[in-house]
Amino acid sequence: MAESRSGMMMDQEYVFLRAEDRSELERLRLIERTLDPASRRRLLATGLQVGWRCLEIGPGAGSILAWMGEVVGPSGAVCAIDVSTKFLSVQRPPHIDIRQEDFRTVDLAPSSFDLVHSRYVLIHMSDYQSVLSKMLACLKPGGWLVLEEPDFSASRGIEGDTVQLEAVNKVNRAIKTMYDKLGMDYALGLKLPALLQQQRVYGLAVENDVPLSAGGSGMATIMKMSAVQLRDKYLATGVVTEQNLDQYRCFTDNPQAWAIYYGTVAASGQKP
Repeated sequence: MAESRSGMMMDQEYVFLRAEDRSELERLRLIERTLDPASRRRLLATGLQVGWRCLEIGPGAGSILAWMGEVVGPSGAVCAIDVSTKFLSVQRPPHIDIRQEDFRTVDLAPSSFDLVHSRYVLIHMSDYQSVLSKMLACLKPGGWLVLEEPDFSASRGIEGDTVQLEAVNKVNRAIKTMYDKLGMDYALGLKLPALLQQQRVYGLAVENDVPLSAGGSGMATIMKMSAVQLRDKYLATGVVTEQNLDQYRCFTDNPQAWAIYYGTVAASGQKP
């Protein structure tokens, strides 16, 4: 599984909701170390600068939130919204505002932000289209929306022990089954460009990052940690067994084993 502390869907359970705090924080920090460089590059490509007002939805452990706060400086502002903020530092400069609320119901002034960003948030929502509309409503005309969402349909084992490769394929099918049961789209990333076109976003830029990763890499370790935390949910799909999960974890640790664990589609553009 991918990132997200989004926790914004109260009507469907966020898949990591009951993950033990220490292991979940470790997972989130590894995700930040692995994904932040690309996210920062995409955000800087918007022209992000001193004085901007930014909104971060589902801030995770807070690394992008803190970084944006440094970029915009005291003359700017960064607001972060999440239903759970327990992994965010209580010590922060006054121009960073953290609100523990559901984004879908929070009261935000329309056309008030220069930039809205979320990473691995919409995939956890069945009503992502209405959430997207609210994101755009928060933006000033000409403001930037930067979205990053996973595509698990890209997942597949490439090289490794035959038995372990079969376990990888079964876990991938279990992930799809889990999302299907929740009424969510495990390949949502692929829809981002069309969704933004439908909203008449202009200057659309799209990236599709599908890394081929060795066991022991950041991506492989993220997925191993997810498999540990989501063990019961994977087993409940009926697609995998305990033995399959053990084999999967061995695969993700093996530097000679290669896989595409998932792709990340990033789409950004400006509000009309």
